[in-house]
Amino acid sequence: MTDPVTPAMDTTSTAVKTAESADGTRIAYEQRGDGAPLVLVCGALCTSASEALLAEQLAPHFTAFTYDRRGRGGSGDTTPYAVEREVEDLAAVIAAAGGSVSVHGTSSGAALALRAAAAGLPITRLSLYEPPFETDPAARDRNAEYVGRMTALLARGRRGDALAEFLRGIGMPSQALSGLRMLPMWTEMEGLAHTLAYDHEVMGDGMVPTDLLGTIAVPVMVVDGGASPAGLREAARLVSQALPRGRHRTLTGRTHEAARQVLAPTLVRFFTA
Repeated sequence: MTDPVTPAMDTTSTAVKTAESADGTRIAYEQRGDGAPLVLVCGALCTSASEALLAEQLAPHFTAFTYDRRGRGGSGDTTPYAVEREVEDLAAVIAAAGGSVSVHGTSSGAALALRAAAAGLPITRLSLYEPPFETDPAARDRNAEYVGRMTALLARGRRGDALAEFLRGIGMPSQALSGLRMLPMWTEMEGLAHTLAYDHEVMGDGMVPTDLLGTIAVPVMVVDGGASPAGLREAARLVSQALPRGRHRTLTGRTHEAARQVLAPTLVRFFTA
């Protein structure tokens, strides 16, 4: 599983509101703009603040909603965790946004958005940026081993070590990892490390969920970066092909952390078509 690992600080000021999920968990969200509602679903180690810059780019065209997924930022974290509860969290935000929305999901947030659409949430259009599924069946066992190590570390309260295991698992070189540990953002990331287990549950066995994708009837755009690893690009292509109304777009020269000012116009064209 691959995911963004650089949390972004919110440079804007907007009121934080809360929605109540089905199990009573409070989910913190923010909204920007004035138009048709568009909910942004972030990936691993990210919060509402991570999506703030993209929301600002979209605000002239939509009412853009960002939210803290369960266990992050200002949201609660009622136990035990289940993917179904995260789908209910998104349902609560959608209800607060007016009850029928477009949704954009990034990385593992894209996988969550797919699960929500398959569950029948009132999503009219859906876009995904590089859902980090695997395309090589041999990766299933490798993923299971590394996820097992990471969750065992989390169970022992060793968040920093679990975070390092995750970063190594997505291919971060040892030198870069050592340098990251010295930066202030490491503490912020370590504070979110327990939710890595949630993201891996959202991803299932990590493989492209062809059967689930075949049940999603709404239009879906799957976007990848032209400079992203080949595996991510192949996964994006396979996801788009498995969707009944899927389409595929590539952002030339971009990576897994796509520049918001480049991604935003692609989203605007899709959601206003």
